[in-house]
Amino acid sequence: MPGAPLSGRPAGVFNGDVRAPEHLLYFEPTPKRIRVEFGGETIADTTGAHLLFETGILPLYYIPEADVRMDLLTRTDLSTHCPVKGDAAYWTISAGGRTEENAVWGYPDPIAPWLKGYVAFYWDKMDAWYEEDEQVFGHPHDPYSRIDILASSRHVKVGVGGEVLAESSKPVILYETGLPVRYYLPREDVRLDVLKPSETTSYCAYKGEASYWAYGGEDIAWTYEAPLREAEPVRDLVCFFNEKADVEVDGKAQERPASPWS
Repeated sequence: MPGAPLSGRPAGVFNGDVRAPEHLLYFEPTPKRIRVEFGGETIADTTGAHLLFETGILPLYYIPEADVRMDLLTRTDLSTHCPVKGDAAYWTISAGGRTEENAVWGYPDPIAPWLKGYVAFYWDKMDAWYEEDEQVFGHPHDPYSRIDILASSRHVKVGVGGEVLAESSKPVILYETGLPVRYYLPREDVRLDVLKPSETTSYCAYKGEASYWAYGGEDIAWTYEAPLREAEPVRDLVCFFNEKADVEVDGKAQERPASPWS
């Protein structure tokens, strides 16, 4: 993540020369029991999963083949190459009358030797993922990522093109690892009369499902009407993309951050 210590663009400084490869891999065991469901079958059930962290990519679970229903997988002819992992092989998965082509991959002869004997699944092609007995959505929970939600009395003003869209002295500020600071504002302090409900939705593994509002034909704000428990303090509050709006905090204009939503 940009700003992370080993990202190549750390937000802070070290007391020495600490450099990471441009394309960095980090493979770490997780103590969690991980289960994957597809077509009414438990495709994988393991306490031996690892998380693969890779530059520019969300962490992924890699699961030992011994804990995967390989009898439901069929090797295909597809192969892709990664310069740091090697040549990937793919499997089609079939269960419960359903089939997903090339939904599973692994590295039979990996460049990174510790990947041998593990496979990974395309998250969205599976029916459900569980960490212990709780279903998780979006992507694996990252043990090095967290959200910190704090009530504040700082004065936040949001506008676009000179038009004020929101102004509040009761923000709830959400700090999330690797992402811009987000200011969640009470609905009574937001000009909902000039925002148009959008059909866009998204899902965050830590906060839940978001619904959006648009301004000028572009999604510019969102809310969590039924957040996950970690994000309960922002329920029904409205947050604007700092990347797309002009935000002032205590009268000081904030720089628009560079992020995937810029």
